[in-house]
Amino acid sequence: MGVELQHPMKPELTAEEAARGRFVSGIRAFILNDLAGDLRIAYDKRAAPAFARETGRAPETSNEAHLALRGDPAFNIYSAMRVQAQKMVWQASGAVVARDLERLEAEAAKVADAPGSVDLNLDLDIPRNVDAIEVHLMPGSYTRGGATLEAGAVYDQGLAVFSMGLMGANLDDIGLSMAAYVKGKFPDFKPQSILDTGCTIGHNTLPWKQAYPDAKVEAIDAAAGGLRYASARAKMQGQEVNFSQMSADALDYPDASFDLVFSSMFLHELSKKARAAAFKEAYRVLKPGGLLLHMELPPNDQMNAFDGFYLDWDSWYNSEPFYKGYRDESPPELCKAGGFAADDYFQFVVPSIGIYGEEAVAQAIADENANAVDSETTGRLAEGIMWFGFGAWKR
Repeated sequence: MGVELQHPMKPELTAEEAARGRFVSGIRAFILNDLAGDLRIAYDKRAAPAFARETGRAPETSNEAHLALRGDPAFNIYSAMRVQAQKMVWQASGAVVARDLERLEAEAAKVADAPGSVDLNLDLDIPRNVDAIEVHLMPGSYTRGGATLEAGAVYDQGLAVFSMGLMGANLDDIGLSMAAYVKGKFPDFKPQSILDTGCTIGHNTLPWKQAYPDAKVEAIDAAAGGLRYASARAKMQGQEVNFSQMSADALDYPDASFDLVFSSMFLHELSKKARAAAFKEAYRVLKPGGLLLHMELPPNDQMNAFDGFYLDWDSWYNSEPFYKGYRDESPPELCKAGGFAADDYFQFVVPSIGIYGEEAVAQAIADENANAVDSETTGRLAEGIMWFGFGAWKR
């Protein structure tokens, strides 16, 4: 189970730290596969039938599935272990970075003059979801350590442990899968300017530069430390990307600046108001003929009650207050409200390119039914992972 990053900016792990990371990843794999399977059995055999006896029908929504399961021993065990494992992820990664931070700062300084830039706005009013909320139980959230590299390094190392190898050696599987799908599905689309919004450490930004090497790639986030780390991380991998500190709902770019606006696992961390504004801003900065593309969790209206609850679990127990609110919204309606025509909306499900390979992505491109969500695999960080994407063209 690979949890050690491969890029040059990675923290240097001692043997004990590497073993601790593998141990925590192993616990998470057990929880998200074995215990999640037990949770589904408990739902089918106990919780849902009990709910039906009381109400005269089966659970119909994520909320009702949650209500049915609360108090069940399988639910209690699953939730307690998952919360503790989440805390262990950040404890393990935080200790690594605390020991190695001085070296990481020195390594970043060595590539300061390499192609690519980082433009910080330390007067930016940092949104609460970035600063005041310890999202996914991450101590200090995205602003930990201020403008130092600490928050970015902790997030990078923590995500490596958290994802159990399912996001690729450099945590870029989402970006690689999305870029491969777009490039194969729309061969005549050759973006010359690309914007990644809510990029954190740029792990899913770099695949767009790799897919379209002649394009100018920009990436924005509201957290300064993560951007400094992202810039050094990109430069050490020989990728020229410009990183800027700003919020997705107030982009500091002129109208019609980009051919492609992208985000990955970002919308569910925004408030409803900020999310709506981000769609309008994306529409504004897109050129005619440009593409809006989001990789996100599939919406509740495309999932059954149990699997919808399974993804919504984070909203209740993993300090993700906007998570469920986003998943209860409709992606087509979000695009339409942002200014995009209803007929220009599209969605798809693409297999993880790192797990299934390029041929599986090509098959998904050719498959007319590849836009359908499989409740048991799409968006779930476990065996059989599939990524959900949606977007719209600006005509």
